[in-house]
Amino acid sequence: MKILDVGCGPGSITIGLARLVPEGDVIGLDYTSTQFPEARVLAAEQSISNVHFQQGDIHKLPFEDGTFDFVTGHQILQHIQDPVQGLKEMRRVTKPGGFVAVREGASMTWYPPSPGMSQWQETTAKVGSAMGANLNAGNKLHVWAREAGFKNEGVKCSAGTWCFRTKDERDYIGGSMADRVLPGTKWGDIAVQKEICTKEDLEAMSRMWREWVDDEDGWFAILHGEIVCSV
Repeated sequence: MKILDVGCGPGSITIGLARLVPEGDVIGLDYTSTQFPEARVLAAEQSISNVHFQQGDIHKLPFEDGTFDFVTGHQILQHIQDPVQGLKEMRRVTKPGGFVAVREGASMTWYPPSPGMSQWQETTAKVGSAMGANLNAGNKLHVWAREAGFKNEGVKCSAGTWCFRTKDERDYIGGSMADRVLPGTKWGDIAVQKEICTKEDLEAMSRMWREWVDDEDGWFAILHGEIVCSV
């Protein structure tokens, strides 16, 4: 079996797939190669030898038609310029009888209610638009799949969630968000350059996230849309 993981990042999902098919061949592809050294170390530490990493663009995948049995992407379509073209390419490189599977964020909710969290969500939407992101991509995957040439009856839709409740879970999501919104990060710099908010606003949002982490009542969930498409 040949598998392609598009937008593989540090390779954790790619390596997990390779473990499931020890006799198969798995390729992780990403637009930049900056995280490939980390991914290769992770694979070596787990004695996974049937995985490889390659640089490429989802809009024009560097593979022949019908190369793979299974092509997947996790949280990738929301970040690209043309998600329909991305799905067309994923479909093209999949063998007849194979499958394309995608998972994307659809919405977020949290507790306790917070004006700061609402401001963060509004700012996130504006920064995402400025970066060319397709926000809440998960709720329109089935539409994009149809536009990419998949038949409606061959597209299975489902949904999944991430929930962050324990202190460790809050540390994970809240800590990463607190760091991400600070001035000097790519996200923060775009927010200031596009006059979406000020540096002081960013610092306040970062503090808000850390306060949420320390709140024992803190709860955060993300809903994901999922599709599995028959080729």
